[in-house]
Amino acid sequence: MKVPFANLNAQYLSIKNGIDIAIENVISDSAFTRGKYVAAFEREFASLMDVNHCISCGNGTDALYIAIKGLKIKPGDEVITTAHSWISTSETITQAGGKVIFCDTAKGSFTIDPEQIREKITPKTVGIIPVHLYGQAADMDPIMDIARKNSLWVIEDCAQAHLAEYKGRKVGTFGNAATFSFYPGKNLGAMGDAGCIITNDNELSNWCTLFANHGGKGRHFIEGINSRMDGLQAAILSEKLPYLNGWTSKRQEIAFKYDSLLSNVEGLQTPQRFINRKHVFHLYVIKVTRRNELMMFLKDNGVSTMLNYPKALPFFPAYSYLNHCQEDFPNAYNDSNEILSIPIYPELTDDQILYVANIIKEFYKKTK
Repeated sequence: MKVPFANLNAQYLSIKNGIDIAIENVISDSAFTRGKYVAAFEREFASLMDVNHCISCGNGTDALYIAIKGLKIKPGDEVITTAHSWISTSETITQAGGKVIFCDTAKGSFTIDPEQIREKITPKTVGIIPVHLYGQAADMDPIMDIARKNSLWVIEDCAQAHLAEYKGRKVGTFGNAATFSFYPGKNLGAMGDAGCIITNDNELSNWCTLFANHGGKGRHFIEGINSRMDGLQAAILSEKLPYLNGWTSKRQEIAFKYDSLLSNVEGLQTPQRFINRKHVFHLYVIKVTRRNELMMFLKDNGVSTMLNYPKALPFFPAYSYLNHCQEDFPNAYNDSNEILSIPIYPELTDDQILYVANIIKEFYKKTK
């Protein structure tokens, strides 16, 4: 049996007629950059998230950069973020003129450790960027408490966490702003790059809207950048949006099946669950011994896997100037050496789930 890591074509085929009509409409209207389809998606996503503003942009990385700039970061300002994420989270801090301060993750969660945040705060600290990694909500209550007590802004990186919740409240609605990616493989994915910022701050929304569109196209109130969602991606996202709740439930259902099938495998740890957090399983990430051997065994048996992410950010050459060592971030360091993402997407069948689990069990049985 072949089990791909993701199957975007299967998703397309399940809603093909609606997607094709959406694309045809954009072409017929020649609404390729911004326009009514982008405006419609912005309204729809803001409504889904129950916020006042959704500012669309070119991708999730731009969303972070624009939001950080919008919060008036100055050269030398320090921003605390997690050591375990995709580099967009940290590189945008530097690109916006700030200084990255990495923080370890809380054991078992893959998300930033609030207690370590407290230790990283200095007079130069201006903000915190927690990441709701893999679809798991970060521990937002203590993070927001720290931010309030120290007059810090918070940007939530929700690139992998569409509809995730913390204590019954959607992630992305706690901080000053939140950013989303609609990269094709996300839980809500376009057919190309796209992203957005959400916020309830009118002034921040206005500034981000201007900045993302050349500072106000044709009027140029400020110098900006060119980061816009195109009409095709907006129309596709609008067509997909009504399915997102169902797709999310399906991902959770698959995750619980994996939990049950893999719960007693020696040498393997399934994703940890936390009370009052709704995990949306953008990725199903297990922690394993003999990871590279297991990856090859799965590959040889037709199962595709990924490493998200094989190295904690502070240990990449881009951050060698910070002179960090593994003892600085023990949880992020250890996790990155043990994690393995196995297939999860709404169209995954019970037979495929069982097959993946059985191949993993077979590996550990053979290598005892």
